[in-house]
Amino acid sequence: MRAVLTSCLLLGLAAVAAAAEMTTVGKITIHDPWARASLGTTGSSAVYMTLEIEGDEPDRLVAAATPMAERAELHTHVMDQGVARMRPVSAVEVAPGAPTVLQPGGLHLMLMGLKQQLVEGDTLPLTVTFEKAGSAEIEVPILGLAAGMQHGGRHGAHHGGGRAH
Repeated sequence: MRAVLTSCLLLGLAAVAAAAEMTTVGKITIHDPWARASLGTTGSSAVYMTLEIEGDEPDRLVAAATPMAERAELHTHVMDQGVARMRPVSAVEVAPGAPTVLQPGGLHLMLMGLKQQLVEGDTLPLTVTFEKAGSAEIEVPILGLAAGMQHGGRHGAHHGGGRAH
């Protein structure tokens, strides 16, 4: 029982730490970034976050990079003959008026060719690049393998989906 309570407390603290993360670049605010822990060092993982923009002009997330992976790609999920598949996208639209949410089962940053294992409780250095706002370096908390599985993701029903381009 004590182990279960300790695990719940640690998960809650990790979620609070992730929720507290916020970075601004230009007119874009990056909220609640998080990455999923990996099973090993040669696989892949994903990064999720919420993007919001001030003003009337949209922007686009066009690239991401981390020294912990060979490459980071912008991806979305699409249904292909009844099967959910990931597909790369050239950019992610960040439009005024509604948050753009990168979440499990939707838009996300796919990290491929991990150079080391992503361990729950650690952080991942990530550079995100926007077409107009420029680049920002963020520290992304790494959550457990089960993170985002409840209610369609951490943000799921709260923010709606993002926009790929």
